[in-house]
Amino acid sequence: MKLHWSPRSPFVRKVMVLVHEAGLAQRLTLLRTVVAMSDPNIPLMDDNPLGKIPTLVLEDGTILYDSPVICEYLDNLHGGRRLFPQSGPEKWTALRRQALGDGLMDLLVLWRNERTKPPERQTKSWLDGFALKMNRSLAALEAEAPDLARGFDIGHIALGGALSYIDFRFPDLDWRKGHSKLAAWHAGFDARPSVLATRPNLEAE
Repeated sequence: MKLHWSPRSPFVRKVMVLVHEAGLAQRLTLLRTVVAMSDPNIPLMDDNPLGKIPTLVLEDGTILYDSPVICEYLDNLHGGRRLFPQSGPEKWTALRRQALGDGLMDLLVLWRNERTKPPERQTKSWLDGFALKMNRSLAALEAEAPDLARGFDIGHIALGGALSYIDFRFPDLDWRKGHSKLAAWHAGFDARPSVLATRPNLEAE
């Protein structure tokens, strides 16, 4: 299998954390793929018309995207404990948490794009809206932090990845202030071997 991959994409990292948790790293060939909103990657669009990563090319030529689909597919390829709960409240909790984590990552990518514009081109109402949504998400997760300490599944991977992306791209935002329970949970997440193995490459874009 071939994965269109970048060392700094939070969505790619989400897939790679699952890959390491599932013991599938040796089955993937990573294709270094650069994407940018202002410069579409035309060769990538042959595999994914949206020009987004991650995109997974299977051995038979089947193409899968984006991260929720890829992660669920890969979770069916190993014999260990499933990272997508199959039924009951656990399933819906995991999927809800994945949706929140993915949504937060989407927000952070857009927020960073806006913050990197020259000041005169930034839209203050957008910046304020991004900050409000992040803060409300953090408050919701702080309330849920005691439950996060139980188990580990795709929801934990998505949420932990989103918080790690704040650390990576927004070092000026002290998200841990006022969210001590969430910060304690994230410290444990950040120490997992799968997370350590997928830290963003600070030298490569």
